[in-house]
Amino acid sequence: MSSVALRAAAPADTAAMLALLQTVAAEGDALPFLEGLDGDFIASQWLRAAGCVVACRGAVLLGMYRYGTIMPGRGSHICTATFAVSPDARGQGIGRALVTHCLDAAKAAGYQAMQFNQVVSTNHAALALYRSLGFIEAGCIPAAFRHDQLGYVDAYVMYRRL
Repeated sequence: MSSVALRAAAPADTAAMLALLQTVAAEGDALPFLEGLDGDFIASQWLRAAGCVVACRGAVLLGMYRYGTIMPGRGSHICTATFAVSPDARGQGIGRALVTHCLDAAKAAGYQAMQFNQVVSTNHAALALYRSLGFIEAGCIPAAFRHDQLGYVDAYVMYRRL
């Protein structure tokens, strides 16, 4: 992961963030998005999140995350997050760096736990990463995700105290 910098995302990153999110969503095996991904989506759902960070090598965006409160009121002590890593940058430790950074940032922001509501059962790399960082499977939702090649597959709710 040499020369990769993690920094707060900025409005100037919108085009690169959108391109990455569209690429990962188009793979059809991890993110639920089918349409509606545009600059306004990045601005409202990513840049305005409690935290939004990009991983860059020079001017090239390699990955990103966003985190924020999962529920209001009595559930506001738990956050959720979304991660995306460029296909060309996978297997280089960028995902691990992003998740670790996100866990630290969420804890520093006062959250007590992180929960992912839909980790696709066929996303073996993400499952292995999350498990290695202490996440547990809190539940399984049968046929929760419409995978482009496999049809309906299960998804896990994953949880970790911070």
